Amino acid sequence: MHENNQIKYRENFLNLSIFGIAMGFLEAIVVIYVRQLYYPEGFEFPLKMLPEKMILVEWIREISTIVMLVIVGVISGRTFEQKFSFFIFTFGIWDIFYYVALKILIDWPSSFLTWDLLFLIPITWLGPVIAPIICSILMIFLSIIIVYQTSKDRDFKLNKLEWTFLLAGAFTIFCTFIYDYLNIIVKNGFILKISKLTSDQKFVSIVESFTPEKFGWSAFIAGVCLILICILSILKRKMKK
Repeated sequence: MHENNQIKYRENFLNLSIFGIAMGFLEAIVVIYVRQLYYPEGFEFPLKMLPEKMILVEWIREISTIVMLVIVGVISGRTFEQKFSFFIFTFGIWDIFYYVALKILIDWPSSFLTWDLLFLIPITWLGPVIAPIICSILMIFLSIIIVYQTSKDRDFKLNKLEWTFLLAGAFTIFCTFIYDYLNIIVKNGFILKISKLTSDQKFVSIVESFTPEKFGWSAFIAGVCLILICILSILKRKMKK
């Protein structure tokens, strides 16, 4: 039974890898179209802000992408841990191959330290390209470990301490990505106008003159370490059995 489970999950990982790669290329192609339309001179900071309607379109696109990734995780797994693992595995593959596709198709980014606009929900995420790639590698590694454990033990679950380290690490990393825009919002008194930021001319003016320079590597590494503690805890349990 254990061997049959492993064969099945290897097939799942292969299928999800193909799906994630295809989604990564599709995402890159959509982004290339957006850049050609709104950044024909090149995608470099400071960035011109997208029109308000286009920001809404981008939000819908991002939500739709996450829903698709969640659904393939849900239908691929049996337990919550498996569903979660297959979701983060596909997410990691998708994100890595998004950058692979951009490099192949338009020779961007020029380096792993090139800054990118990563996400728009709930506010804009910024960071050097290497940061989300590191996160994706962690997600892939974590997912494989969890699925391997569940293939041996149907009742395997992450314990409370492991979830605490995992969620704390993820939240810390999330904060490093949104720090720059959150800092702009708080420092300039936009917190009470959060729902109308895209139509606030002062906010638009500040954003369109903003160039990120320093990434919060210390906080990011701290977040990565918290997730690694979660992974090490799972591996330690694996070695005990």
